[in-house]
Amino acid sequence: MGQHGEQGDAGGPVGRRSRALKIVGLTLTGTLVLGATAVGWAYWHLNHNITSVDINSALGDDRPARAVVNPSPSASAAAAPLPTGSLNILVLGSDSRSGKANGELGGGDSSGARSDTAMVVHIDAGRTRATVVSIPRDTLVTRPSCPLASGGSTAVAHSAMFNTAYEVGGPVCAVKTVESITNVRMDHCIEIDFSGFARLVDALGGVDVTTAQDIDDDMSHLHLKAGAHHLDGKRALALARTRHGIGDGSDLGRIGLQQQLVKALSARLAATNLLTDPARLYRAADAVTAGLTTDTGLDSLPELTRLGQSLKGLTADRVKTVMMPVVTAPSDPNRVIAKEPAASELWASLR
Repeated sequence: MGQHGEQGDAGGPVGRRSRALKIVGLTLTGTLVLGATAVGWAYWHLNHNITSVDINSALGDDRPARAVVNPSPSASAAAAPLPTGSLNILVLGSDSRSGKANGELGGGDSSGARSDTAMVVHIDAGRTRATVVSIPRDTLVTRPSCPLASGGSTAVAHSAMFNTAYEVGGPVCAVKTVESITNVRMDHCIEIDFSGFARLVDALGGVDVTTAQDIDDDMSHLHLKAGAHHLDGKRALALARTRHGIGDGSDLGRIGLQQQLVKALSARLAATNLLTDPARLYRAADAVTAGLTTDTGLDSLPELTRLGQSLKGLTADRVKTVMMPVVTAPSDPNRVIAKEPAASELWASLR
C-alpha cells in the first residue's frame, strides 16, 4: 500500500511534489514571459522617445569636410568594432519646448524656442579626451540661409544673435550656423529640452556643485549661498539658466555655471554604475530619450549605446571646458563678437 501510494497516489508526496513543480514551472515561465515583454516594451518605449532630424539630407554637401571618415557599421552592430575616430557634436539646450513639463520649468511656446545653450563637444581620436566649447548665445554672427522643413529657406542675416538660428530653422539652422562660423563639420547634433535635463539629473540622484559667490536670481528662481551644494534636477536647471546676480549679468557668467554643471554631470555619471541598478538605468535612459532630438545618425538606442560604449575611456578629469573667445561688439555693448585670431585658432585645433 505504502509503495503504491508513493508511486501513484495523487494525494501522496510524489503527487504533491509534481503539482508543486508544475506550479513553480508555470510561474517561472510566466515571469520570464512577462519579463521579456517588459524588456521589449521598455526598448520600444525608449527607442520611440527619440525625435530625429535628417540634418545631412537637409544641408547636402555644402559643408566642411569630415575630419575622419569611419567605416560603416556591419550588419551586426554587436560584432562591429567600436569607432575610435574624432567627433564633433553640437549639443543644444533649447530654452523651451511646448508641453506641461517644460512650461512648469520655465519653458514657453515651442514656436518661439531658442538655443539657450550651445556647446561644441570635440572628442579626440581615441575618444579618451574631449574639449567642450561654449558659444555665447549673445554672439553676433552672419546667419546663413537655412533650408526650412516646410520648403524654401531663410534669408541671410547679418549681425544676428547666434541663438536666433535655432529659432528660425531649428537644429538644421543651428548646425549650419555653427559650421559657417567655425568651418568645423558637426558629425552629430543632440538637443535636450528643459524637462529632459531636469529628469536626467534626478535619475542620477542629483549633482554636486560649488558656487564661488552667492546667487540670487529671481528670473531663474535660484537662491544659493556660496559654497558646496547638492542640486536636484529643478535647481540644476535653474543654475544652468542663471545669469542675473552673477558677474556682469551677461550670458558669459552663465556659461561658467553651465560648464561647471558639465563637469558635475560627468563626475556623477562616472560615480554611478547604472548597469548594477536597472531601475535607475531605465529612469536615466527614459529621461534622456524623452527630451532628446538628434540627427538621424543617433536616433536609435543601438546607435546611442555604441556612442556611449566608445566613450568609456573618457573620464571627467579628461574633459576640458572653454568658451569661444569673444569681445564686446562695437555696435552694441550688450552683445559680443568672436575675438580674432584667437577664435579661429581654437576652431582650427578641433578640425
